[in-house]
Amino acid sequence: MAGKNYRNASAKVSRAQEYELAEAIEKVKEITTTKFDATVDVAMKLGVDPRHADQVVRGTVMLPHGTGKTVSVLVVCKENKAEEAREAGADFVGFEDYIEKIQNGWTDVDVVVATPDVMGQLGKVARILGPRGLMPNPKSGTVTMDVAKAVKEVKAGKIEFRVDKAGNIHAPVGKVSFDSANLAANITSFIKEVVRLKPSAAKGQYLQGITISSTMSPGVKVKKDKFVA
Repeated sequence: MAGKNYRNASAKVSRAQEYELAEAIEKVKEITTTKFDATVDVAMKLGVDPRHADQVVRGTVMLPHGTGKTVSVLVVCKENKAEEAREAGADFVGFEDYIEKIQNGWTDVDVVVATPDVMGQLGKVARILGPRGLMPNPKSGTVTMDVAKAVKEVKAGKIEFRVDKAGNIHAPVGKVSFDSANLAANITSFIKEVVRLKPSAAKGQYLQGITISSTMSPGVKVKKDKFVA
């Protein structure tokens, strides 16, 4: 059963109505009752069948105003890249020592960046990192020799997203405390990038629904027309 605060918040939002983005953001701010600075999430329902490889939607996007979260980054690299990673702001830097730590169950990090020459060894812990969304991937820019750029982008608000088995895609786009205009800019950047990545194999209506919510709040539907090409 939903709690009293959730029920009260739900009463202030029409489940059937789609709101303009600015109004939806104000609704989310109004109905958020957490005592902490809640994260704002965007969820999109896409007209794709992720069972087919040519309809998988995944990518990265730089949020212009960041996520509001302090992101911890591990760079797995050989010694010749270690100092570069540290100077860029990586929280953890190492090679075999961190592979061993991960094998022993350590995953206390938000993003893992790796250089191409260590990916063979990092494969030993793919079964641990993969399910947690931590396995470095060239498509997301987390497998690179330019570790400084990768670390700085992640710290500045670069996020990765991927469609799930049900055709939904979601991502954190800021905090409730953010200025409404900054939240709108982040949300717009995310949605536009997902729309840009529409697979050519996708048939019918691609963008089927957009909902924004905050931690433990009901979802608020957003009008799609301004984001459909």
